[in-house]
Amino acid sequence: MNKIIVPIDFSEFSEYALETAAILAKKNNAELIALHMLDLDRGSVTDSANAHNEKVVFFLKLAEQKFDEFLAKDFLEGVNVTPIVKHFKVFSEVAEVAEEQNADMIVMGSHGSSGLSEIFVGSNTERVVRHSEIPVLVVKQKPTNLNFETVTFASDFSEEMVEPYLKARQLFDNVKLIHVNVPGEGFRSSTEMETTVANFLKKADGNLDKLNDVHYTSDYTVEKGILNSSNLLGADLIAVPTHGRKGLAHFFSGSVSEDVANHATIPVMTFKI
Repeated sequence: MNKIIVPIDFSEFSEYALETAAILAKKNNAELIALHMLDLDRGSVTDSANAHNEKVVFFLKLAEQKFDEFLAKDFLEGVNVTPIVKHFKVFSEVAEVAEEQNADMIVMGSHGSSGLSEIFVGSNTERVVRHSEIPVLVVKQKPTNLNFETVTFASDFSEEMVEPYLKARQLFDNVKLIHVNVPGEGFRSSTEMETTVANFLKKADGNLDKLNDVHYTSDYTVEKGILNSSNLLGADLIAVPTHGRKGLAHFFSGSVSEDVANHATIPVMTFKI
C-alpha cells in the first residue's frame, strides 16, 4: 500500500478517518492524501469578473488556512501528508483524485447508525463507493486497534464475488466468509449452500482449505444476517463487495451495503466487483 486518500470536511468524524489513515500509513510506509472539497459552484470559479475571482481566491485561501490548522495533529507526525483542495463538492472527484494519485485506498468518516457525517450525508458515501475502483474503508469512531485480526466477508458465492474476495484476502490474513440465507426467492437448502460455497472456493483459492471458515446463517434480511454473524464471530472489520457504477450487486440489492456501513459499530470496507 503506497497511497491513502482521506476526504476531509473538518468534522470529528473526518478526524477519526484521518487518524485511522495515519495509522495505516505508518504501518505500510504510505503517503496520505488529505482531500477537501470546497462548496463553490462552477459559475463562480469560471466567471471572469474580478469580483467573482476575488471571492474564489478568498475562499480558497480560507480553506487552505483551515486545512493547515486541521492537519496540525500529533498523530500525523512522521507521516508524509499531501493536502489537496478541490473547487467543487462533487463526489466523483474523490475517485478521480484517487485515480490521478494512483491511490490504493480511500478512508472516510461516518456517524454510523446516526447517519453519515456532514458532506457525506445520505447517499454521498455510496456515490464515492460507486465511483471508486479501489477499496473504501468507512470508520465511525476514534481508532483504538487497527490490527483487523478477524475480518468477515459477506458473499452470495457467485462467480463475480471471486475478485473482491481475493482482494480482501490480499489485505487481511484471517478472513471468515458469511453466507446469509433469507426467506423468499433467494432461499437455498443446506445442500445448495454447501455446494455453491465449495465451487466458489475451488475457483477462488484452488482448494477447500477455508471451508471451515464459512459461517452459514439464516435471518430476515441480508444486512441483519451480516451484522449478527459478524458480531458472533468477533469481527474487527466487515468487507462487502459492490458493483460500483453499475449499481449494487444482486446480493446487496437495495440499500444493503449502505445499511451495513451505517449500522455496523465496526469499520466496513467495500470492494469493487
